[in-house]
Amino acid sequence: MQQGILNRRYLRVKVFQALYAYESSNADLTVGEKNMLKSINDIHELYLYMLVLVTDVADMARRQVETNKEKRLPTEEDLNPNLKFVENQVIAAIENNEEIKKLVESKKISWAIESDNVKKLWRLVRDSDEYIEYMANPKRSFQEDKQFVITIFKKYIAEYEVLHDFLEDRSIYWYDDLSLVCVNIVKMLNGLKADTPEYKSILPPLFKDKEDDIQFVKDLFRKTIQHNAELGDMIDQNTSNWELERIAILDVMLMKMALCEVLYFRNIPVKVSLNEYIELSKNYSTPNSSNFINGVLDKLSIQLKNEGRIMKTGRGLMN
Repeated sequence: MQQGILNRRYLRVKVFQALYAYESSNADLTVGEKNMLKSINDIHELYLYMLVLVTDVADMARRQVETNKEKRLPTEEDLNPNLKFVENQVIAAIENNEEIKKLVESKKISWAIESDNVKKLWRLVRDSDEYIEYMANPKRSFQEDKQFVITIFKKYIAEYEVLHDFLEDRSIYWYDDLSLVCVNIVKMLNGLKADTPEYKSILPPLFKDKEDDIQFVKDLFRKTIQHNAELGDMIDQNTSNWELERIAILDVMLMKMALCEVLYFRNIPVKVSLNEYIELSKNYSTPNSSNFINGVLDKLSIQLKNEGRIMKTGRGLMN
């Protein structure tokens, strides 16, 4: 089975974002779930936007080649340009792939409104040491083309913050999703081969197991909300030196999600749930949150285990 873009940790992030939006807006549970699923599915659209940006940079290079030929007094270089970049085999594989062409057209993926900034990005690439070195090498190979595309994507295209505002206007979640998408684009580029046919899918699926993953995010979202009061009381009773209102709201939310998994997800090991949310707190809460959350969850997991409230199915899942 092909590895999906979204692993379980990132699915937890999407539920976390959805719970925060739900609590902030007092939204209807069904509406909150619908918005969460949309934010997850929209990640594929972001993936296409970033992939198309690679081909748009190459298209800007082609336009410059044609413009230079039409100069009133073109130079020898204008008339006989170095076409190594515009004929890059990896970029051609992306442009000619039938699946990508259909998706780009159906989803109306376009940077046209940002054409001036795409042109500036092309100039940034054109003036880079990497581009100059690549173009100066007269030899051509698929492997060299691939490595060059990966280099400029990671160093210039993915990091071009001027265009990030355009993406954020399309989805408030895409700022957090961008690094995940770019990592997966690099994985896809690394996997391309010179003999990959145009009809073969080169895009990774969003999910490893769509049915299972969708059910997981739905259950985690709904159960955390349904048991919100109970989970809040448990945290309150085990943070004796803190009033619940004084604990960072993101910390409380992460602990509620962790406890929800411990109590109501029978096939996920306790240790996995606790570790996942401690790790998430390092990126999504305060600098001291991970130690605080670790202490509270460790105490609560021992207490719940001793009370016989943790019901797991399968060997080793209690630990």
